[in-house]
Amino acid sequence: MRNLFLIIGVLFSLPEMQSQEMKLMTYNIKYANENDGENSWSKRKDWITSQVQFYEPDIMGVQEAVKSQLDHFTENVETYKVLGVGREGGDQGEFSAILYKDEQFEVLESDTFWLSETPDKTSKGWDADFKRICTYALFQNKESGKKFFVFNTHFDHVGDEARLESAKLIIKKIEELNKEGLPIFLMGDFNLEPETDGIAIIRNALDDSKTEAEFTFGPNGTFNGYNFSEPAKRRIDYIFVNDKVKVKKYAVLTDSKDLRYPSDHFPVMIMATLK
Repeated sequence: MRNLFLIIGVLFSLPEMQSQEMKLMTYNIKYANENDGENSWSKRKDWITSQVQFYEPDIMGVQEAVKSQLDHFTENVETYKVLGVGREGGDQGEFSAILYKDEQFEVLESDTFWLSETPDKTSKGWDADFKRICTYALFQNKESGKKFFVFNTHFDHVGDEARLESAKLIIKKIEELNKEGLPIFLMGDFNLEPETDGIAIIRNALDDSKTEAEFTFGPNGTFNGYNFSEPAKRRIDYIFVNDKVKVKKYAVLTDSKDLRYPSDHFPVMIMATLK
């Protein structure tokens, strides 16, 4: 009889085991410089690192990160490994890097492409002010064996055409890579508000995690500009998913200390399971 109860217990726990919850975060951490006064990197680096340690996302896409910032994270949070290259090539320039917990996930494939007419080489696209990139990875959960893609990007802040074409390019790339119909997460700072054409292109292919979530928390806006005296109204940071992902919770995290924010963007975090 005892063995029977053990077997029944295992059978009832299988769905939960197969649908392990993951925490994913997108975070524009503002590039390292010492020209921001009280918001300079040296004065917020330990604080923002502690914030990441507290929420402990399983996978985090960061934007505007330079090599020294990524090194600071990995030196102080040993659970993370980093994927990606700088937008100037190699370790140069800002990364749209993916940080992940090495003990939980195996990387089956990873690469970076440029948001331009020539995505396979270091290049600036259309009317963009800067070179822009998208880093992606195909992960496999070491415990469940489930595979999924994560794409992390940062669209240009000036070029209207560049943002529109970047959206088209990323969706095309996802379709080319995801031949098996695996779960997809697309995250980043898109420099586009929800009603724009670029976001509409993405939403034609993927779902907004905020609207899909069973529970949401925090303000609508994600860009604060270090302005503590006014509410953040611009929503430009997103996590999109396909129909192979179930979003349980969505939050815009507005942590502050001494009337200051750790970055000029709020991190966006979701809790999700793979279907």
